[in-house]
Amino acid sequence: MTRLSLKLPGPAKRAPELPRNHDDMNGLLMAGLTDPGRLREQNEDNIAYVPQAGLAVVADGMGGHKAGEVASKLAVDVITRHIIGTLSGAGTNSDSQLESKAVSDAIQLANRSIFELAQQQPDYAGMGSTVVVAVFHDDKLCVGHVGDSRLYRFHHGILEQITQDHSVVQELVNRGLATAEEARVAVNKNLVTRALGVDAAVIPDISEEIVSDEDIFLLCSDGLNDVLADGDIELMLTEHQRHLDTAAKQMVDIANERGGPDNISVILVRANRGFKPNQAELRKLRDSA
Repeated sequence: MTRLSLKLPGPAKRAPELPRNHDDMNGLLMAGLTDPGRLREQNEDNIAYVPQAGLAVVADGMGGHKAGEVASKLAVDVITRHIIGTLSGAGTNSDSQLESKAVSDAIQLANRSIFELAQQQPDYAGMGSTVVVAVFHDDKLCVGHVGDSRLYRFHHGILEQITQDHSVVQELVNRGLATAEEARVAVNKNLVTRALGVDAAVIPDISEEIVSDEDIFLLCSDGLNDVLADGDIELMLTEHQRHLDTAAKQMVDIANERGGPDNISVILVRANRGFKPNQAELRKLRDSA
């Protein structure tokens, strides 16, 4: 796992059993946790969250011989460094499109980095990763994603999926050939139609959302939402919305109790419409990279 609060990621480390909330002076609260699950020998997920930058990233790697772990860690590292570097030089009067461009450029840069490494190292041939990236700024959220890692919003007690999977079953749902519930239990539900590192170029989906104070956003790998239905997640956030660390741990624990068939990653963020990146901290992070 790669986890960020005050410094950029170094060597991957296993998450602590109980994560701790991390919050910026402006009140943006984050908590994250990643776990290998019950059936996988290694964790090919990687996460990062940087409250000072309003940044959260979840990546789910794929490929044999630890290549999935390599791909997801490279994705998280490249994306995090690029976005922090961009935001740290923006100042207080940045272009309204800065965050969207930074997220798009970072995802494409990560794709190119994974693709080139796979071409150079035979052991990494065919590796790839999904990714979902969230950047909070003022009263907005920029989200970018490739693959089936997801972003949800918990607003006034209701959970809503914001991203739409790049997957075979989602295409069937879009064409009216399957229902959302049928897609949840489909045999081929994990077949993605888009991923980082598979081709030399990739097109991420980028969107911007308006946030409300106290909205909670969930970034996760499919190891969570394949096991927990939206209603399950909604109930946990309703019960633990004031304690994001507890909510994150409960999600992972229950996913494991139900079999834990895949790696499980969760990042929870409580929104704040007045959030602005901490420029001094961003420059420290940039310079220490």
